[in-house]
Amino acid sequence: MENNIFELQYALDTFYFLVCGALVMWMAAGFAMLEAGLVRSKSTTEILTKNVALFAIACTAYLVVGYEIMYDGGMFLKDIALDGAKTAEGLTAAVLAESAEAKFDGGSVYSNASDFFFQVVFVATAMSIVSGAVAERMKLWSFLLFAVVMTAFIYPMEGSWTWGGKSVFGMYSLGDDFGFSDFAGSGIVHMAGAAAALSGVILLGARKGKYGKDGKITPIPGSNLPLATLGTFILWMGWFGFNGGSVLKLGDVANANSVAMVFLNTNAAAAGGVIVALIVARLMFGKADLTMALNGALAGLVAITAEPSTPSPLMATIIGGIGGLIVVFSIITLDKMKIDDPVGAISVHGVVGLWGLLAVPLTNDGASFFGQIMGALTIFIWVFVTSFIVWFVIKMIMGIRVSEEEEYEGVDIGECGMEAYPEFTGK
Repeated sequence: MENNIFELQYALDTFYFLVCGALVMWMAAGFAMLEAGLVRSKSTTEILTKNVALFAIACTAYLVVGYEIMYDGGMFLKDIALDGAKTAEGLTAAVLAESAEAKFDGGSVYSNASDFFFQVVFVATAMSIVSGAVAERMKLWSFLLFAVVMTAFIYPMEGSWTWGGKSVFGMYSLGDDFGFSDFAGSGIVHMAGAAAALSGVILLGARKGKYGKDGKITPIPGSNLPLATLGTFILWMGWFGFNGGSVLKLGDVANANSVAMVFLNTNAAAAGGVIVALIVARLMFGKADLTMALNGALAGLVAITAEPSTPSPLMATIIGGIGGLIVVFSIITLDKMKIDDPVGAISVHGVVGLWGLLAVPLTNDGASFFGQIMGALTIFIWVFVTSFIVWFVIKMIMGIRVSEEEEYEGVDIGECGMEAYPEFTGK
């Protein structure tokens, strides 16, 4: 009987991990559509190429190197390949005994392969954040080279200090010493991606014509707002896997209830972000700004990601709403600082990611503001500094920015040799 219960729990938790991982993988489509809609038509093919390629690079680099760094998970499928054999031999008596002793209400039990799959799509999400911020003026192959380093080393290192439970260079533990808590990655994934993006944008510079010598900011509208809206809804849906899967277990009543609450709060926060961002934009600009509403939804989702299990639904709405408020002012402020981010990724994932971390102690007694600040500083400094170094080295070796002529004509032709909308060029 116990064997049957254990195997059912193992199968359920493994299946849940895989389904949630597939939802997070679908977020890659959301990022691709969102970014394609918010860049100009002459840069659409290149941004889509980046999103497809970075996902493939992330999956491979994390498989070969990153997973080992982050979790000591076994180099190149060593442990994962053995997992099926262990399962066929009875899932090991030790694990069964431990689960039975906990009356099958203890920790989650699942396939190592499902764990890797769930983790690798998070890596790709962090890298996707970078692609939108450096859009329309970065060399494709320079970006892809950075993606290798980011997903094989930079992200896995900071992930090992947080979710991996390792000490930071042997000096201190974010979890044990400071009580740092980040349920699904407001800081570990989103702020990390934004830090890498910010370092690249600083070295890269703004798009031509974005900022005048007199300090005037020239808006550069996206080419396809329906596509951007579709991308936002895809991301919204994928976030249920992002946060829901981070519960790590479904096979008992308590965790099933936790999963349901996480789904509810994730949705509530996104809704709160949209409403507040839309109202603030109306008050500031006199019009309903769709792009601010879309970023408001994403800001609400980023904000609740650090702790979606402990807030009440109303509190989750408030946390998301504050994220929607912050993102509007952050986008405006970065523009005034001449930090050109075509899709608002640094504001959505970085500034609001920090807010998400700071909001955790409001509902989670196990976290402290000091611990959250220490965790945020560790993640930001590590990712920003190492990313800046990598970007700088790439800049010195092969350059990171396309020529002025290529930028004017569009990176689609210069980098990919094809256009997304050739029927509208008149050629």
